Amino acid sequence: MNTRSQVLLWGAQRASAMLLAVCVIVHLITIIYAVRNGLSAGEILGRTRGSVAWGLFYAVFVAAVAVHAPIGVRNILAEFGWRGRGVDVLMLVLALTLVMWGLRAVWAVVS
Repeated sequence: MNTRSQVLLWGAQRASAMLLAVCVIVHLITIIYAVRNGLSAGEILGRTRGSVAWGLFYAVFVAAVAVHAPIGVRNILAEFGWRGRGVDVLMLVLALTLVMWGLRAVWAVVS
């Protein structure tokens, strides 16, 4: 992999980490609010049904995970000597799988 690609991956992982930090904080604040106000799972899902805002928020969360995690796994595999096109294809499959599963979960929460 050339230097430019490595710099782009480094930047993508750092940007996705910043976005993930914001998403995790919002998610935890929401959970704490719900628990402290005695909301049941059914009541929480009732509030998220049909919510475009929550759908977009969690879709962004999923996208950040799908960018961040495969880059990190790729770096770990490289430390063990696994490099090349095979790792790149595997990480693309991982990213697409995370997007598919994540958006399926978002759909279940907002639809």
